[in-house]
Amino acid sequence: MAKKNLFTSYEKFVIAILAIVQFTVIMDFMVLAPLGTIVMDELTISPSQFALVVSAYAASAGISGLLSALFADKFDRKRLLLFFYIGFILGTLLCAIASNYEFLLMARIVTGIFGGVMSSISYSIITDLFPVERRGTVMGFIQTAFATSQILGIPVGFYLAIKFNWHVPFYLIVVFSAVVASIVAIKLKPIIGHLSENIGRKPLRQMKEILGSTRYLIGLTATVLLSTGGYMLMPFGSDFANYNLGIDIEKIPMIYVVTGIFSFFAGPIFGRWSDKIGKFKVFFFGTSLTIVFVAIYTNLGITPLWLVIVLNVVLFIGINARIVASSAMITAVPEAKDRGAYMSINSSVQSFSGAIASMIAGLIVVKAMDKTLLNYPLLGMVVIATMIISMFLMRRVHRMIQKDQS
Repeated sequence: MAKKNLFTSYEKFVIAILAIVQFTVIMDFMVLAPLGTIVMDELTISPSQFALVVSAYAASAGISGLLSALFADKFDRKRLLLFFYIGFILGTLLCAIASNYEFLLMARIVTGIFGGVMSSISYSIITDLFPVERRGTVMGFIQTAFATSQILGIPVGFYLAIKFNWHVPFYLIVVFSAVVASIVAIKLKPIIGHLSENIGRKPLRQMKEILGSTRYLIGLTATVLLSTGGYMLMPFGSDFANYNLGIDIEKIPMIYVVTGIFSFFAGPIFGRWSDKIGKFKVFFFGTSLTIVFVAIYTNLGITPLWLVIVLNVVLFIGINARIVASSAMITAVPEAKDRGAYMSINSSVQSFSGAIASMIAGLIVVKAMDKTLLNYPLLGMVVIATMIISMFLMRRVHRMIQKDQS
């Protein structure tokens, strides 16, 4: 007897195109990180000014998420996806042509306004089209976008910037994204099933109902803690590897590439497992593994490259399990009539909590005279604490979902 396919041909297309859309948006964000030294030298700006360029994206994305929540459930999701994706492409084009600090800062704000809500729209589409029983598998494939951007974003962006100039990676993203937008416009079907449930419903009233719901607040609080750890550790990853672990700066991209390759395959595997054995079980496993290896990694001294790579691979396997399982659970929190608005607010909360987490991390970590990072073990303890609390919150989310299905 022939084995029944889990997804139809059209569903496979939707998963693939949303993963590619996510890839381009994340790529735009990832590619800027390794270009810091080059951009600062060419535009004659300080590290604090470059940090503002990076954080401007997150801040504008957070504001955009709140504003888009007012109309996210009022339009065809395909049209919303195209509108914001075209805006994102425009913002990336502005980054490509930027010739001074002020213009680049403005370009990142524009990119954040549009690109910052792309994930919430994508997740709303996924929630509309795929039942929760298959959503873990879908999220697993979507997660490959993050892994692919990690594999390509840093090394490819760095190579193109050195070979040509720092504008080229952004031009490449613009061209590729324009092709993807054309495919979305032609092939993706309208997604309008939610519209009938929001006839006559006032946007501000919907926002008030969402923010006043205990169920929704539990999900949003969980998102705050889920976002915190990565944003605390990520800004200092390269410095810690270079100055504390003794890894040559030119070899650091190798860590990201190898880790990204393993993450690429881990995402779909954990997606299938979360649907098969339970999403919270996969989340618990991933969080437990991450806690152990954050504790190990943040307390390391001089370490050989091969061991750093092994530790990062295992750490990111845990992180992948957390992200895939938690994403599938969080998308099951809102009712159909609130999906777009809730996911937009969720995206906004993620951006703001990430920005705040980065600021807190900046207050904890201190750079010594020899450029090594001090208090990194303390930062690791703070991250571990947020992960432990997130486990209890995600347990509550899991129970809410179980109650819905019973």
